[in-house]
Amino acid sequence: MFARARAAIDILTGKRSAAPIATRRFDGAAGGRRGHGMGQFGPIQPEVSAAGATVRSRARHLAHNNPWVSHAVANWAGALVGAGIVPTPKHPDSATRKSLITHFNTWSEHADFDGLTDFWGLQAAVARSLVTDGEAFLHIIETDDGPRLRLIPAELIDESKTLNLSDGGFIVSGVEFDAFGRRVAYHILPQRPTDLFATYAPAVRVSADDIIHVFKPLAPGQVRGISWLAPVILPASDFDQLTDALLMGAKIAAMHSGFLVDQNGNGTSIFDGEQNGSILEGGIEPGALKYLPQGWDVKFNSPGQAQELSSFIKLNLQSLAAGLGLPEHFVSGDLTGANYSSLRAGLLPFRQRVEQTQYGTLVPQFLRPVWRRVVTSDVLSGALDAPDFEAASADYLSADWLPPKPLQVDPLKDTEATVAEINAGLTSRRKAVAERGWDLEDLDAEIAADPFKPKAKEATDARQPATD
Repeated sequence: MFARARAAIDILTGKRSAAPIATRRFDGAAGGRRGHGMGQFGPIQPEVSAAGATVRSRARHLAHNNPWVSHAVANWAGALVGAGIVPTPKHPDSATRKSLITHFNTWSEHADFDGLTDFWGLQAAVARSLVTDGEAFLHIIETDDGPRLRLIPAELIDESKTLNLSDGGFIVSGVEFDAFGRRVAYHILPQRPTDLFATYAPAVRVSADDIIHVFKPLAPGQVRGISWLAPVILPASDFDQLTDALLMGAKIAAMHSGFLVDQNGNGTSIFDGEQNGSILEGGIEPGALKYLPQGWDVKFNSPGQAQELSSFIKLNLQSLAAGLGLPEHFVSGDLTGANYSSLRAGLLPFRQRVEQTQYGTLVPQFLRPVWRRVVTSDVLSGALDAPDFEAASADYLSADWLPPKPLQVDPLKDTEATVAEINAGLTSRRKAVAERGWDLEDLDAEIAADPFKPKAKEATDARQPATD
């Protein structure tokens, strides 16, 4: 207080303080030249509600038309689910585990209500929607043969429906919450995805128990997802325009256009006479000799190209890859200069990000609810024999979801590392086998029935020459 009072007196008397008053502030919130024109970001859901539809539409355009972005989206979807994330039941009884996985695999073949794919194909579709649209919706439809899943386009969840309800609940962008903030329903527009023209019909309220909503939240309070392509939409569009301009410049240069210049400036027509007219009529061909009338000259265009073009394009691709959270070669497909060590170093942080999405988003929001719904349906219909289901439901409804093991540059080293982990007690055969998309019991039964069985390790070791 004393320091501030002294400073005020010095200002009034025209004196300057010996030391400036200390201020505390974030430079990122400062104004002036550096802060002028910089955008700001408000609460997450109002921002998503305002921009979500436009961002989604532009992201879809890029995903279908831009070769770099299309390649990146396909690689993201492949990294997230691969050939399919498989369940491993956690029931303590081996026979029950086998029965559970058998029933689920049978259901998986017919999981798609539209009959276009199976459960593993639906996983790939959800992963692609997650990247392109920022969210994916599936409607669980009960049929005589058990539950089926139908993908719903994100735009059919009524984004315009936001209001407060009389019972204390509220609706945000088509998602209804109760007074405690729990999701209770989704309001879905009854339009066909194949409709060519927009039609109006009131949204249909569907219980949240029958809707699976998958999205990766960016901040607390987020209700709807936003496209993962949002950070690169404008850079990708600019990059498109750059490559189009460069291509057009190359086309113009290849045309070898010529411009006739009247050196005398008297405006004499070059079409006066058969010989002169042949200049334009015959065009310019390899090896041809053309005559110009006296006083005329010809000049050819030579479009300029940007300097350091290759480095500039590479920088733009690196920027797109960074915005998409992918290694650069996942966007460009260029492995020039890459080696085994650099590839592994680039893939390690990416795989951490993939696992974060798999176990933090796909498993709790999508895979785990599907497993519980299918197992419960099979038990209630009598298709699955579970007399102790009520007392031990947690054992039946629990399962580990193991994504496919990432493909390795050197499979031999990866296999040796897996064997070493099993021998060291750091993992189990069940988990190692499940990561390859197999069930342990099925694999053991198949090996037992195979006439070409692998030889026992002890026998293999016995044939090795003795060493000192």
